[in-house]
Amino acid sequence: MSVAAVVIVVVAAILIGAFGLRLSRTTSDFYVASRTVTPLWNASAIGGEYLSAASFLGIAGLILTHGADMLWLPVGWTGGYLVLLVLVSAPLRRSGAYTLPDFAESRLESMAVRRTASVLVVLIGWFYLMPQFQSAGIVLRAITGAPGWVGGLLVAVVVAVNVLSGGMRSITFVQAFQYWLKLTALAVPLVFLLMAWRSGGAPGLSEHDMTHWQLPLSSAKEYGLYSTYSLILATFLGTMGLPHVLVRFYTNPDGRAARRTTLVVLSLLGAFYLLPAIYGWLGRIYAPDVAGTDAVVLTLPGRVIGGTLGDVLTALVTAGAFAAFLSTSSGLTVSVAGVIAQDLFGGGAVRAFRLATLLAVAVPLGLAVWARSLPVADVVGLAFAVAASSFCPLLVLGIWWRRLSSAGALAGLFVGGGLACAAVMAQITGGPYGGLVGALLAQPAAWTVPIAFFVMVVASFLTPHRVPAGVARTMVRLHTPETLNLDRGDWRSRSS
Repeated sequence: MSVAAVVIVVVAAILIGAFGLRLSRTTSDFYVASRTVTPLWNASAIGGEYLSAASFLGIAGLILTHGADMLWLPVGWTGGYLVLLVLVSAPLRRSGAYTLPDFAESRLESMAVRRTASVLVVLIGWFYLMPQFQSAGIVLRAITGAPGWVGGLLVAVVVAVNVLSGGMRSITFVQAFQYWLKLTALAVPLVFLLMAWRSGGAPGLSEHDMTHWQLPLSSAKEYGLYSTYSLILATFLGTMGLPHVLVRFYTNPDGRAARRTTLVVLSLLGAFYLLPAIYGWLGRIYAPDVAGTDAVVLTLPGRVIGGTLGDVLTALVTAGAFAAFLSTSSGLTVSVAGVIAQDLFGGGAVRAFRLATLLAVAVPLGLAVWARSLPVADVVGLAFAVAASSFCPLLVLGIWWRRLSSAGALAGLFVGGGLACAAVMAQITGGPYGGLVGALLAQPAAWTVPIAFFVMVVASFLTPHRVPAGVARTMVRLHTPETLNLDRGDWRSRSS
């Protein structure tokens, strides 16, 4: 039954993507859906791609294992959109760029900054795609016994087909559908699980869990306070630096629509993130011995309810899990392929975009097969740390500080992004490590983000001659509502 659910989700994704192909004809369709996506539709698509395997499976697993400390993950991932709303969304849409490197080049007037941003976009995308493919392998192995690489390959093929067929417009339809599927796939089984918990006498946590598991900072984890604050920093600031999230704001018609989209996204994410925490709590009661914490969401319906109903609910959860893999992987692939097509292949044509799509999927699939398996939420958290240490300073200072120089931006990207990437590679290839070094590498944002901001600011003060000549014009464009016509003198009538 679970296999049938996976097949249905895959077929539905391909058919909806094929519908998008009928509407995708221009380069703008492939990259930003011709900037015509409405706020509700766009918010559903953002929810679809943002709620990855880490949200659907990983949060419940980490809460099951580490307790209340991990509640900061959904809080941070949702709160990051509030920071995005206040600081970035509308100016970014007004920039007129297709991708983050486009914004970097137009703001700093430097090809070196653009190339560095392009490399970081690709690295963040690949770090984020790798755990999606690994989690797909875990789910497919749990329901069929197939080797781990088969699930990753299946997701990679479906994503490549969808992106190759219709680009951003096609993916928008697929991701909007998959958000509502994921919400249903967690909410409906949870209703039955809570009914079973209630009818079974409403068992509670053990005395040990009451005094340790459910109390923040009470676990035996080394340097728990540092890890918690670093996690908060990474999730709150990393959201604005995720390329597959930012590219969505380029699809809005104007800056006002971008802000409305962000408000709707906050509501959709808030509704969804109530659910994984309850799964983690139920898992602590009914399945504390589950092997592989990322599988607790899949395990609970069969263990708590059982029978035919349990099988049906497990199939529904499995369908939601595959929707999570497909939607997030699709958004990441579009953003990474767009950068590769423009900056590596040297052109933005549809043919270059399609070739870039194959490369964008192949590399993280190879990494997923080769690298050791880590909890999916941990790896995604590391991707957030890289984004927070590189693009967050670039966007915040680039939008709000006119004295940012190209040399300062370049130095900050190299130092902040480089240190965070080094920490990620150390964790993936050789971790986990013990002691203070292990804590610093597992949660690097607390030291890499301040360093990145510091380097950008100091280097900019030291190189005032590298401030772009057209910065005044650029800042006016970023902060002027589209309803004003500067050439007509609207700013004078508003100020008088």
